[in-house]
Amino acid sequence: MSLVLFQNTILEDETVLLRPLLEWDVENLMEISINEPETWKYSLVQANGKENLEKYIQIALKAKENGVEFPFIVFDKKSGKYAGSTRFYDINLEFKTLQLGYTWYGGAFRGTGLNKHCKFLLLQFAFETLGVERVEFRADNNNERSIAAMKSIGCKVEGVLRNHMPTLGSDARRDSIILSILKNEWFDDVKENLKRKL
Repeated sequence: MSLVLFQNTILEDETVLLRPLLEWDVENLMEISINEPETWKYSLVQANGKENLEKYIQIALKAKENGVEFPFIVFDKKSGKYAGSTRFYDINLEFKTLQLGYTWYGGAFRGTGLNKHCKFLLLQFAFETLGVERVEFRADNNNERSIAAMKSIGCKVEGVLRNHMPTLGSDARRDSIILSILKNEWFDDVKENLKRKL
């Protein structure tokens, strides 16, 4: 399946709806952007404040246009509010691989189980519709909350890329932890284990 065929893909269950991110979603994410700048503490691409959020969305949409990323906005059905954003990136359908990341939620949505619902839908789509063999995840090795969340959905740690990237507003460089889920792992046990946690 090519990226063109899922340009309008919507993924949803009883808890969450993920739809393609659009330019005017600036308004839907503005409250988090302005009031919770710490959300992007570990990110090189900031979305805090209207100008940064607009730029963040423009970059994501350009990458989608180029066929290497697919960004979603996350809608929490329980509260009736937009919760954040996530995306597939480094998509290589020839090699049947992609990365899942750029995930962030407002503080009110963290620890609510929303992330597990999102990840279940995204992983199911990646492995069962797109037919990928591997989904990779990366994070700043100091980002304990993000690493714990990835492990809790069934990701396996592969290693750490030392001194891998610059950090924002600092001369320091970050170590990046690499985790992944393989297609056979998804079907063998990750899918059922994650489903039980929903």
